[in-house]
Amino acid sequence: MQFLFLSLDNYIILLSSCEEFNSNHVSLFIRIQSGQARSAELLAERAPLAQFYGGLASWTADRLFGEPGEEENGRIRELQEKDEMSDDEMKWLKKARLFELPRRTYGWMVSHAAVPYAECLRGSRYRVYFSARDRYNRSRTGFFDFDLQHPEKILSISKNPILDLGRLGAFDDSGAMLSWITNYENKKYFYYFGWNLGVTVPFRNAIGLAVFQGGGQTARKVSEGPILDRDIHDPYFVSNPCVLIDGGIWRMWYVSCREWKLEAGKPKHWYHIRYAESADGIHWRRTGIVCIDFITRSEHAISRPCVIKENNGYKMWYSYRGNNYRIGYAESSDGLHWTRKDSEAGIRVSRSGWDSKMIEYPFVFDHQGSRYLLYNGNNYGETGVGLALLA
Repeated sequence: MQFLFLSLDNYIILLSSCEEFNSNHVSLFIRIQSGQARSAELLAERAPLAQFYGGLASWTADRLFGEPGEEENGRIRELQEKDEMSDDEMKWLKKARLFELPRRTYGWMVSHAAVPYAECLRGSRYRVYFSARDRYNRSRTGFFDFDLQHPEKILSISKNPILDLGRLGAFDDSGAMLSWITNYENKKYFYYFGWNLGVTVPFRNAIGLAVFQGGGQTARKVSEGPILDRDIHDPYFVSNPCVLIDGGIWRMWYVSCREWKLEAGKPKHWYHIRYAESADGIHWRRTGIVCIDFITRSEHAISRPCVIKENNGYKMWYSYRGNNYRIGYAESSDGLHWTRKDSEAGIRVSRSGWDSKMIEYPFVFDHQGSRYLLYNGNNYGETGVGLALLA
């Protein structure tokens, strides 16, 4: 028999477990400070107790007390993250805050360095594309170069955006954020998502494509319109594509908004990750398959999928949030049906500093037998880009 005592501001939680017949039996007792008490039990077969903390936190708040508020959910999530570490999970070693905007910048680059994507130029020299905002909060894509062996020094920063805003009224007239680069026939396919400002809701996204070829300084957009927009499968907006060519098929994992709701008089979105296929990387067939969905009632945003095919299977890193973003992880045998394993993501917020409140927008890449992770910190990339190494 094992006991675990957890304390929150408003409740005292006692968990007890015992193993019988290869199962874990978990009893949950909660005492509210007002004196009311409730108890419940959960039975789960052949799984370690740690796997149930996330479910217990959500189940407790949702079923016994109703849907948790943002502050309450944040406390539950903090307890979950402290207790869910397993011995066999991947572990990322944070190496440095790789990049933050210099004090003197260009007009299109006033704040943020969001949604990083790394491209090897030669040897250990890498180019990291990111999205910066101007004073009107419009996003454009630029880049910085660095040496992976000496990440403390930034070698260069683009003076002009490589992806700029679209024309007035176009799907990307208020933002053009690179999400993924796919190499094909000596061309670089820049998959990005554009921003429109809304009236009844704050914004709307759609997915665009630009092609970079030769020694040009900017990527040429294939059209003024998006290659993927809202439709019967994705009625609200789409964004954040990740595109791999796999067995001759172009495969895309992307963000799809499934609804907006008014909360406290303000619109709030719910979006998750879906899947599409193409024969040429331009014309896409949507399947309606949801790859990464919500697992708690408090989650409302899952974004920036980063997929790697490895050992006849697929691995995905992504962002998810209720209150603040965290980095999640999932695995799949076919790229369609995924199992979330967020407790094995192996990276968390720091105790203090630039990434102490949130971590998000992961990009994973390999170099000379080592695996690296780029990510953003507090406030959706406002505090810069971090670099981590898989231990």
